[in-house]
Amino acid sequence: MPTKTPAAILIEKDRPMVIDDIELPDLGPSHVLVKQFATGVCHSQLHELDRPQPTVPLVLGHESTGVVVAMGKDVTHVKEGDHVMVTWVQRNPVNGPRPVPAKVSYKGEEVKYGAPANVGTFTWAESVVVDEQMVVPLDKAADVDATAPVGCAVMTGVGAAINAAMVRPGESVAVIGVGGVGLSVVAGAAIAGAYPIVAVDLSDEKIEFAKQFGATHGVNARNGDPVEQIREMFGGGFTAGVDHAFDAIGLKITMEQSLMMARARRPGDREGGQAIVVGVPHGEPATPPMGMLFGGKVYRGAPGGCSIPDRDFPMMIRWFLEGRLPLDKMVTKTYKLEQINEACDDLRAGKIAGRSIVKF
Repeated sequence: MPTKTPAAILIEKDRPMVIDDIELPDLGPSHVLVKQFATGVCHSQLHELDRPQPTVPLVLGHESTGVVVAMGKDVTHVKEGDHVMVTWVQRNPVNGPRPVPAKVSYKGEEVKYGAPANVGTFTWAESVVVDEQMVVPLDKAADVDATAPVGCAVMTGVGAAINAAMVRPGESVAVIGVGGVGLSVVAGAAIAGAYPIVAVDLSDEKIEFAKQFGATHGVNARNGDPVEQIREMFGGGFTAGVDHAFDAIGLKITMEQSLMMARARRPGDREGGQAIVVGVPHGEPATPPMGMLFGGKVYRGAPGGCSIPDRDFPMMIRWFLEGRLPLDKMVTKTYKLEQINEACDDLRAGKIAGRSIVKF
């Protein structure tokens, strides 16, 4: 097995990542060596890079596809030559053992991982060593570029609609922020039979793009208060709003807007609509008006879309192969590993319509 592999490494705060070799360890009993096909570039990695004092040397990334090159003696669910998806959520979080992170090093220093560091997932490298709990088999009929974001963006967005919110046919949905995760929420809501599905963003182009994933209406927040636009769309009045309002951004203003977009409880209902925080909260914490809670609204988070990879990934891949989940449309730009800093800059500047990936 290779003892070294090129990776994108942060070695100093506010400096570009460098491309250099990291040293891979011998495989432990539960480890899998994966040669990468492609990995996604996620907003959560930008949050890691922007931390006031990031731990270095740092290698990021937590969604990818690859091929199994070798595995430890206790690994039974994949074998050499299998295509797999790498993720940051344990494939069997209920009954599976705790992951054992691999001890990777760079110039004699232990490499740190992004959050959650205890699972030891990193994907911004040509080859990775991860615990078998972080690896899920991938049907070889599935395109390895289109499926690279399943391990985070797709799992989180589709899972938020299907698992966390449990969207039902005919229920109304609004999605704030239609990047990679938001588009996955839209797609999951469409698969669940929701109507209408309202894409809320600051860009008309992104709103139109979201219609390829199942959005039926759009609200541009630059054209006025998006909460009022949503409430007017549903007739105005105290109970106006959607059954499910998803925030795929995680800022104070969007978290508060999602709760205000959710409808109040109607006579005879146990509760009103729900606001689901899907984006990683960052910046100033939300302080939603307490009056909103008296409408019986529900406020919940959806970490990882409340997904169980062993259960949900095969389902999402089947939907993709059936043409119901258009992952091929989601990947809108590709880079080489040497372009990782450019990829992050483009994502930060809002230049990525769906999801960008690094191909190896």
